[in-house]
Amino acid sequence: MPARTIVFIHGMYMTPLCWEHWIPWFEKKGYRCIAPGWPGREASPQALRAAHPDAVLGALTLQNVVDHLEGIIRKTGEKPVLIGHSMGALAAQLLLQRGVASAVVAIDTAPPAGVFTPRWSFLKSNWPHITPFKRQDVPVQMTLKRFAYTFVHTLPPAQQQAVFDRYVVPESRRIPRQSLGRTARIDFKAPHAPLLLIAGGQDHIIPASLNQTNCRKYSDRGSVASFKEFPGRTHFIIGQENWQEVAQFAADWLEQNLGGSERS
Repeated sequence: MPARTIVFIHGMYMTPLCWEHWIPWFEKKGYRCIAPGWPGREASPQALRAAHPDAVLGALTLQNVVDHLEGIIRKTGEKPVLIGHSMGALAAQLLLQRGVASAVVAIDTAPPAGVFTPRWSFLKSNWPHITPFKRQDVPVQMTLKRFAYTFVHTLPPAQQQAVFDRYVVPESRRIPRQSLGRTARIDFKAPHAPLLLIAGGQDHIIPASLNQTNCRKYSDRGSVASFKEFPGRTHFIIGQENWQEVAQFAADWLEQNLGGSERS
């Protein structure tokens, strides 16, 4: 039978709270939904901001995150669907190649090692957390100005502030830096469970073209690797107005592809 458990994976500067709309929406469709936090993400965004700079967070790596998630997934007793956003979507891609997922929906996914774009918005958005001129063991705290540019630049200022206050937390510098190296390497030639990459047409931090390049890297002709771009959507695609359209597309794709074996 197709998997009926979904594990939602949040990205950088976020907690599981970012899935607060998606979880009840998919539960109504009969899925059991789990949204584990990355290590140290159990507290509220307000508490996590108050704890900055947190030395434990400063030591967190992408390897820690992926290993932590794999342990949770294996305890489900099945191969669940993984739905990830941003760096959480890259974690889902890495877990896909570990063989622990029945399908993956990677939304605005951070690029695996070797997948790159020289677009200015990508470089501008990512430089503050990968710069070598800052101490690696000190977490980075997102400013409202930077959040507005990278996540929600199409929203009016009052809504930008509201989204920032509700969701945004400090982040480890080690996670994005490690995503540039061997920890984030993917064997694009290997067979894999169905994969859908979703992109926002106005995403600054992960341009849609980068997601498309990511998708095209997967070359096993017997595996499903699909791409969908939503025009007008930013990096906050999972909470942006009409997020239900994105969720519905993902749900329809899952129904079509769970257990499937042909490339789309």
